[in-house]
Amino acid sequence: MKYIYALLFAILFAATAAAGGQTVAYDVKGEAFEGYFASPADNAPFVLLIHDWDGLTDYEVKRADMLAEKGYAVFAADLFGAGVRPTEVKDKRQHTGELYKDRERMRSLMNGALDAARARGARVTNAVAMGYCFGGAAVLEFARAGAAMKGFVTFHGGLSTPEGQDYGKTKGKLLILHGSADTAITMDHFAMLANAMEEKGVPHEMISYGGAPHAFTVFGSDRYRKDADEKSWKRFVEFLEETLR
Repeated sequence: MKYIYALLFAILFAATAAAGGQTVAYDVKGEAFEGYFASPADNAPFVLLIHDWDGLTDYEVKRADMLAEKGYAVFAADLFGAGVRPTEVKDKRQHTGELYKDRERMRSLMNGALDAARARGARVTNAVAMGYCFGGAAVLEFARAGAAMKGFVTFHGGLSTPEGQDYGKTKGKLLILHGSADTAITMDHFAMLANAMEEKGVPHEMISYGGAPHAFTVFGSDRYRKDADEKSWKRFVEFLEETLR
């Protein structure tokens, strides 16, 4: 079945490539991955985009293209592997769970995606990392690891800090965009993250959107909230302008 998903993904990428983006096959320590790269110009400010628990799909491709239209080079990373795009909840939990249990691998895969973007001319020294849901949790892992990014942004992402970790190594500023009606990642998690960043003096901004549930930015889903999506995207674009230009 995974080969069918890989074929469908390749067809999608072929279509989007005509608009300027391109599929990128790359390796991380000998493993095959398949990302998406879009760049409007040489030396454009850079965004590393991390997918949610569905893997890299047309949703992330659309968001990458939206950013490219605003002048940013974007590499949508693949943290699951080429052809691995789970559709069943149990499979999504399996793939994300494996990475939550192996934080070193999670960080390695994000660094590998940065290497792949750099190899294609991306200006990764002037960069922000952002992610959705699982991808938001991964971005916070990258921040805690001391990744050399100017900013880190999460949309309805996991906010918990693993035992034994803190934000003492964080180099960039953080923007947290969260739905206050999220029952999976609650406002208690939101507050604990604020305390964790305040403790280490990390520059941060946290915004909650009333009535917005988990995954409130996902177009076409029953959780989509247009007002929260548009407001959070507007603030994100402003953050990029402030941070990278």
